Amino acid sequence: MIESLQYEFMQNALAAGLLASIVCGIIGVYVVVNRMVFISGGIAHTAFGGVGLSFFLGISPMIGALFFAIASALGIGMISKKTKLPEDTAIGILWAVGMALGVIFIGLTPGYVPGISTYLFGNILIVSSGDLRLMLVLVTVIVSVIFLLYKGFFALSFDEEFGRLRGIPTGYLYFLLLCLIALSVIVMMQAVGIILVIALLTVPAAITKQFTYSMKKMMIFSILLSMLFTVSGLLISYELNIASGATIILVAGAGFIISLLFSKRSLY
Repeated sequence: MIESLQYEFMQNALAAGLLASIVCGIIGVYVVVNRMVFISGGIAHTAFGGVGLSFFLGISPMIGALFFAIASALGIGMISKKTKLPEDTAIGILWAVGMALGVIFIGLTPGYVPGISTYLFGNILIVSSGDLRLMLVLVTVIVSVIFLLYKGFFALSFDEEFGRLRGIPTGYLYFLLLCLIALSVIVMMQAVGIILVIALLTVPAAITKQFTYSMKKMMIFSILLSMLFTVSGLLISYELNIASGATIILVAGAGFIISLLFSKRSLY
């Protein structure tokens, strides 16, 4: 397996997996603690509309997906905070509309649209140097924002009302967190795809939440678990010649099942 790392595409894939793992470990904790898993899924699937639009316009799919992901994150936040429409209803509507737009735009694109399954199910083996640079920029932004506003996000996660009384702008932080989730979706889209991204955001944090209540420890162990799942899944998929994104998720799923056997908290 180690011999495979001599190839440039495997080196790029490994680097992409490690970058995605950092995002999974940090943002995934907020997703799990704040019970925003369905929101993350809605943002991820709505981003497919941006992928389709990008193919139609002849631009990078990452750019279109980023625009749609940010727009859907802000849309979900606005609808849930400013209207009486239930949050899950808003997510379901945007989820369906985003996927439908993606299908329409791809259908309108002249000629054959290559590699569309890559954005749905992921293929970390085709990550380019340009993709890595974009991922590095997004990861840097995400980590920097979390580091600078950690206390505010902590208050948002555990006692939003108390944080508001202390002068913390929890409303703005909620929208910012949604945008960070959107950026995380773009970081992981190439690795595991839009459909599977919700699993990698959720599983490592769900495992660590069974063993510790500390946010910082959850983030550290979630990052390490994400790296373990990503690297293991990548090497297994290379050796068996099977889909890399799906393999990474299956490894993570197996890890979650094993964690249930050792966690007393999961029994209650």
